[in-house]
Amino acid sequence: MRRPFLALLLSLLALPAVAEEIGAVGYRFKWLGPNDKIVIEAFDDPDVPGVTCYMSHARTGGIKGAIGLAEDPGEAAIACRQVGPIDAAKLAKLKSPHEVFSERASLIFKTTQVTRFWDARRQALVYLVYTDRIIEGSPRNSISVVPVGVR
Repeated sequence: MRRPFLALLLSLLALPAVAEEIGAVGYRFKWLGPNDKIVIEAFDDPDVPGVTCYMSHARTGGIKGAIGLAEDPGEAAIACRQVGPIDAAKLAKLKSPHEVFSERASLIFKTTQVTRFWDARRQALVYLVYTDRIIEGSPRNSISVVPVGVR
């Protein structure tokens, strides 16, 4: 009886982070519906307490954007920072690469993802943001590096 509950709990803990919108600016006027805008969101790495990532990306407005049918552009930028203590002993056990954030960029086929890599040799966490599609993704990407230890 407890095992299904435990499996459900563990699967929920493994979900990627949820972003908090910090702010947005409009960059293109739309006659009908909301304007196109650039959104800044923040999320904490769910596996590395003490690291927060800030991501900016475009969000399409207009009628399609208002009802969730628009496809957002495939560009994003990321900056991750150490905002608290990091337990360096846990870093060697991290899955690398590992998806830490995912958000849909269209109704079905397109997502913006953040994947974390652990560079043990240089003692650094590397975060990569990119957009993919089921059929054809985009090579546009951005990275951010959080140095963890001083050698």
